[in-house]
Amino acid sequence: MTTLGTGSLPTLPTAPVAVWPGSPTAVDPRAVGVMTLLCLTWSLQQISLKAIAPQISPMLMVAIRSAVALVLLIGLMQQRGEGLARHRWKPGAWAGALFGLEYVLVSQALQLTHASHVVVFLYTAPIFAALGLHARLPSERLGLVQWAGIGLAFAGIAAAFLGEPSSVASGAGGRAMLGDALALLAGVAWGATTVTIRCSTLAAAPPTETLSYQLLGALVLLVPVAWLTGQWHIEWSHAVMAHLGFQSVIVSFASFLTWCWLLRRYLASQLGVFSFLTPLFGVVLGAWLLQERLEGSFIVGSAFVLVGIGLVSGHAALSKRLASAADRDTGNRDGRPHSDPKVKIR
Repeated sequence: MTTLGTGSLPTLPTAPVAVWPGSPTAVDPRAVGVMTLLCLTWSLQQISLKAIAPQISPMLMVAIRSAVALVLLIGLMQQRGEGLARHRWKPGAWAGALFGLEYVLVSQALQLTHASHVVVFLYTAPIFAALGLHARLPSERLGLVQWAGIGLAFAGIAAAFLGEPSSVASGAGGRAMLGDALALLAGVAWGATTVTIRCSTLAAAPPTETLSYQLLGALVLLVPVAWLTGQWHIEWSHAVMAHLGFQSVIVSFASFLTWCWLLRRYLASQLGVFSFLTPLFGVVLGAWLLQERLEGSFIVGSAFVLVGIGLVSGHAALSKRLASAADRDTGNRDGRPHSDPKVKIR
C-alpha cells in the first residue's frame, strides 16, 4: 500500500493509471530527484496557505484552487476522451465529501497552530489508511513491522501533544493543541478517503476521475462553509495571485500529472518509501520560512511519527529487498540460484 499524496491529491496508487510499455522498473536517480522535488512541493502547500492567510483565508484559497484545478482537469479529461462513470458516483461522492472535510479541518487548523504541526499530523494519514484497509481487505493485513510502525507513530503523536508544560497552560497553547487535534482529524479523513477508494468501484477508475470527485467535493463543501464561518476575506495582490497559481496549477494539477508519470514507470512500493520526506520538509520549512518555534516534545514526537510512517509505507519495498538478500544468500550457500516468493517480513 502506498499512500503518497498531498492532501490535495487522491491516493493515486489505489486507481490504475495508463499502462506504460514494459513493467515498472526500480527507482533510479531520476525518480529520486523527481520524488524529492514532489515532496518538497507538497510540503510547501501548508506553508503557503499559512503565509498568505492575512490576505486570503486558507479555506477560501483551497476552494478557489480546487475550482481552478478542476477546470484544468476537465480540459485534460476531454482531451483524453475520459469522463465520469455513472455507476461510480456514490463512492465518488463519499470520496469528495471526505476530501472536503479534510480541508475544512486543515483550514481551521492553520488558523490555530503552526504549519509545521499541520504537515506532520496531516501526514499520519497512511497510518489510519493502513488500519482501515487491514479491517476491510484480507490482502492488506498488517505485518509485525507495520504494527511496530503504527505503534511508533501513535507514541509520537502522544509525545507531540504533551507539549511544553508552560505552553499548554497558556491560552495560546490551548489553541495550538486544538489546531493540532484538527490536523490529526484531517489525517483521519484522508486515511478514510484512501479506504473508500480502495474498497469501492473507484479502485478501477482512472486517477483523473478520482481526482475530479475530490476537487468537486472540496469546492462544494468549502465555499458555503467559508461563507457561513466568515472566512470569506480576500485582498487581491501579486502575492495572492502567486500563491494561488502555486496552489492550483503546481500543487493540485501539475504534481498530480507528475505523480501519475512516476507510477507508470517505477515501482509504487519503492516510491512509497519517500512518504516521510513531505512532513520532514514541512517541519524544516516552517521553522525557516515562517520562523515557527519548534518545541522539544514536538521534535521528538515528529521523529517517531516519521519513522512510523516510513515503516508502514515502505514495508513492501523493505520486504522485497530482504527477500532478495535472502535469495542471494541461499544461492551462494548451495551454489545455485534460489527463489522463495514466501520470504517476507512479518
